[in-house]
Amino acid sequence: MTLADTSEYAGEVRARVESQPGFRVGGKLVERLVEPGQRVRKGQLLARLDPQDFALASQAVQAQVLAASTQRDLAAAELRRFSDLRRQGFVSDAEIERRQAALDAAEAALKQAQANQTVQGNQATYTRLLADADGLVTAVMAEVGQVLGAGVPVLRLAHDGPREVLIAVPEDRVRSVQPGMPATVRLWAGLSPERDAAWRAQVREVGGSADPVTRTFGVRVALAADAEVSLGATAFVRLDASVADGLRPGAGVRLPSSALLRSGDATAVWVFDPQGQTVQLQPVQVLTADGNELVVMGLQAGQEVVAAGVHVLSPGQTVTRFAGPATQ
Repeated sequence: MTLADTSEYAGEVRARVESQPGFRVGGKLVERLVEPGQRVRKGQLLARLDPQDFALASQAVQAQVLAASTQRDLAAAELRRFSDLRRQGFVSDAEIERRQAALDAAEAALKQAQANQTVQGNQATYTRLLADADGLVTAVMAEVGQVLGAGVPVLRLAHDGPREVLIAVPEDRVRSVQPGMPATVRLWAGLSPERDAAWRAQVREVGGSADPVTRTFGVRVALAADAEVSLGATAFVRLDASVADGLRPGAGVRLPSSALLRSGDATAVWVFDPQGQTVQLQPVQVLTADGNELVVMGLQAGQEVVAAGVHVLSPGQTVTRFAGPATQ
């Protein structure tokens, strides 16, 4: 039985880059300007929070800046006046130092108030959620009237650019999947009259840990730039495992463990000769396990191998091919 050079998995077409934009501040959502399936441009307004509280806070920090500026000007004026008195000998150096310290403190308070004003100004702009890239809205997670915390996603945005297929690979197969492995992708529902139209693809990323529920590993297969696919479409991915393992396509065969025989320090199988109806031992090399079977190398295409009863055979022994039960 020849080792299947490919394995096929069902998956979903996804954008390579997806983001879930959210507000950097909390508040009440008063407007959402996009719906699922809508295309957006970078910098486009997506949603707004109620700006009233932020406007009041901005007015408060502006008043703090004005008060701090007044205190700084007063401290500077007193320092100049006492400096004149010091030159006339009416005050001591210690008094000048106190006035200088008061001016330094007033200037520090002004800088702090100005920094708060800048921060509050930024907070006010954060009530407007803008698209960070061109793309397609694939889902919304918040509705008008909802009170949101900072960072809570409002929608999901699939960025324009490369597309890929996300598949789930069982943990007993994921070791044979490596980044760079060639693959072929076809859609469950073709976009053209050729239902089986397919695109060449390549494994881009293999998940580092298994999903805690399904116990499968997520594998992302990058599509070619000219592949016309819709986001969310069901796709079938055929992986070329033999190339990833460094094998020549067709060089390995998959056999049940009962077909292998230990002969000295080597592993062999009984090869059936259809001309003489006899069997002969042929050494093989075990490459890896493939599910409940073993992958071996050293057999030629078309050779028939005894699958059971290998321990009771001898070289040159005549055997009869088992045709299997008759079917109606």
